[in-house]
Amino acid sequence: MAAQGTKRLALDSNVLIDLAAEEDYAHTFREEFQQRGYSLWLPPTVAHELLHASETKSDPDAALAHSALVRSLDWQIFPIALSSLDVGIANLFARNLIHAGLLPAEECNDGLILAESSLAAIPILVSSDRHLLDIPEDGLLVRLNDADLAPVRVAHPKGLLKAVR
Repeated sequence: MAAQGTKRLALDSNVLIDLAAEEDYAHTFREEFQQRGYSLWLPPTVAHELLHASETKSDPDAALAHSALVRSLDWQIFPIALSSLDVGIANLFARNLIHAGLLPAEECNDGLILAESSLAAIPILVSSDRHLLDIPEDGLLVRLNDADLAPVRVAHPKGLLKAVR
């Protein structure tokens, strides 16, 4: 596993799909933040989403998901390893977000990805997913704090690029 520096970002599946699709903004984002000393991390649920998409979607979506998984290490995006206890905590947290009305029931994976990022002590989850970006930050921080989890902010990759330029 890569060294765990203090400047770390977790990536949602849509960012990896955009990297695989050779979207300019996605590669600019990755290169800019890696040059700034950030390490990029792949939550387990994101890896599962990409694997599932590669096996069940039709081309070209399946090919993009497969490419994202295969090329993640080439892009120096490292998998987050969690214990079975961490997985249980993530599942409980995701259900709590849904119960609180912060996520729709069909977006359970988004709650898992937030919890996995928190459990890995990664303070920012980079995503272009509206369900994640639309969660009120105060509500999310209170729920994370209630669960004794580290704070996580959700940020759009283009917004982060604007912030550093």
